[in-house]
Amino acid sequence: MNRIFIYLLMCIASIGAMAQPTVAERQLAANHNRSGSNHYAYPFPAQPLPQLTPAPAGYEPFFMNHYGRHGSRWLTKQSTYDRPVKMLNKLKDSGLLTKMGEVMLNNLTKVALEAQGRIGDLSDVGAEQHQGIAERMCHNFPQIFGGDAVIDARSTVWLRCILSMGNETQAIKAYNPQARITTDASYHDMHYMGWGYGEDTLANPQRKAIRHISDSIFKARIRPERFMSQLVTDKNYTAAHFNDCAKFMEDVFDVAGSLQNHHAFDGMNLFGYFTDEEIYELWKVKNIYWYLQWSNSPQGGNRMPFIERALLQNMIATADSVIALPQGWHGAALRFGHETCVLPLACLLEIDNVNFSCTNLDELHEQWRNYEIFPMACNVQMVFYRNGTPDVLVKVLFNEHEAKLPFHTDIFPYYHWNDIKPYYINKLKKQIQWPK
Repeated sequence: MNRIFIYLLMCIASIGAMAQPTVAERQLAANHNRSGSNHYAYPFPAQPLPQLTPAPAGYEPFFMNHYGRHGSRWLTKQSTYDRPVKMLNKLKDSGLLTKMGEVMLNNLTKVALEAQGRIGDLSDVGAEQHQGIAERMCHNFPQIFGGDAVIDARSTVWLRCILSMGNETQAIKAYNPQARITTDASYHDMHYMGWGYGEDTLANPQRKAIRHISDSIFKARIRPERFMSQLVTDKNYTAAHFNDCAKFMEDVFDVAGSLQNHHAFDGMNLFGYFTDEEIYELWKVKNIYWYLQWSNSPQGGNRMPFIERALLQNMIATADSVIALPQGWHGAALRFGHETCVLPLACLLEIDNVNFSCTNLDELHEQWRNYEIFPMACNVQMVFYRNGTPDVLVKVLFNEHEAKLPFHTDIFPYYHWNDIKPYYINKLKKQIQWPK
């Protein structure tokens, strides 16, 4: 009898352990906005930032090598706003729309109208994000941004990136009117500043070749039946239009995740139409998509990080040129672009766990979560320190958190530039060649 009782207890414990929510489930349930993936608004300093570790004795910061994503923006396709409105209007005209569906239609119509002419543009929230980041950079590193600081700021040619650069440099100028700031946005620099120009000619075909993986996962996992049942009076409608309903569900999910990027929609919540389980499954598919397309995925031949080799080469060359300048020079090289640059760059630098590689996509979310890596305004800050000797130290802040690099150091989070530089140069030399 005791054996049976013990066995039952073991079974109950086992079932309880199996039912434990994952880290991502808990985080998404606590904050649905995280499920926006690349639409997740920069969460800092609303989430408190950790205090930075003081530099070793005698070392002072003198240079920042930076690449940052533009701030919060509107969605990049008007169709994402318009498709669900069109479908809901069609259902309304057919007398199939529930009262909940009518409320959704009214809200989505308001958002779609506001979005017209603003596709991909920086939002009010995005401008504030970059102003705040600049203020904190100046506060954290007055030795870099104070006095006669020399700031070279460059952007990709997209307006949202140019405006992000403008908001950040204006905040620096407000902090220090003496700063000598130059700004530029030109196709001349696009070979290293943005995707689509300097990358390997086979990078896009490679991404297209593996797109079917995330597409098939979406079709297998996303079930729109319950979601549609609250909007449509005809129970047979979803079965008859399954593919359209699944796409409709995804569009509404994308719009829901984008609302956090605009003050005008602070009172609107489209996540209320989704269950936590639906939000979790939709996010997992997005997480897999971003991992396959832009990260160190074996499905992509572990090659995608190398599309940012020109950017890393530029950052190394810029650092070397600045280190060679006389003592007393201080300033920053600020670059403004996209998450599709920040993510592969962070992989190439092997920052924290961003370079994670796995073949089992069902377990990806346990180790790699996109909202922790590239929210709106995500950024890499490489801060250089010197003490009057040839020894130069580097600390990397990833989204303003001190990051680990793939090197041994007894002074974490500080690393010796003479250790970092040859490692990355050799890594770039050994890059995997694209097949013919």
